[in-house]
Amino acid sequence: MKQPCEIVVWYAIPAIRSILSKELFNLGMKQIEISKLLDITQPAVSQYLSDKRGSKEIDFSDETKSMIKELAVNLNDKKINQLDIIPKICDICRKIRKEDILCYLHKEKGGVPEKCNSCGNDDDFECS
Repeated sequence: MKQPCEIVVWYAIPAIRSILSKELFNLGMKQIEISKLLDITQPAVSQYLSDKRGSKEIDFSDETKSMIKELAVNLNDKKINQLDIIPKICDICRKIRKEDILCYLHKEKGGVPEKCNSCGNDDDFECS
C-alpha cells in the first residue's frame, strides 16, 4: 500500500508543475528560465509543456487552477521569489486534499481498501 505522500510526489506535484510550467511559458518565460525557477531540468519542463508528464492523472478544480495561475503570474511579475514557491505549492496541496482528489488517487493508484482514513485528518480533512 502506498503512503499518501507518495501519491503527492508521483501525481500531485507533477500535475501542479505541468500547469505552472504552461502558465509561465504562456506568460513569455523560456523553458530554461522556468527550469531554474522551479529547480527542475529543462527536459522536464519540455515534458510538462508537451503533456508527456504530469497532465493526465488529476483534474483540478477551477479554484485550484486559479491558485496555480496566480502563482505563475506572481512569479513572472517578481511579486514573489523562488523561496515562496514551496509554501505556495503546499497551500495548493492542502487545497486538493480538502477536495478529496488525493484520497481518490490514493484509492485508485495506492491499492488501499475502500474504507481508508490514512490520508490524515488535519484541517478537518478525512477520506470518505
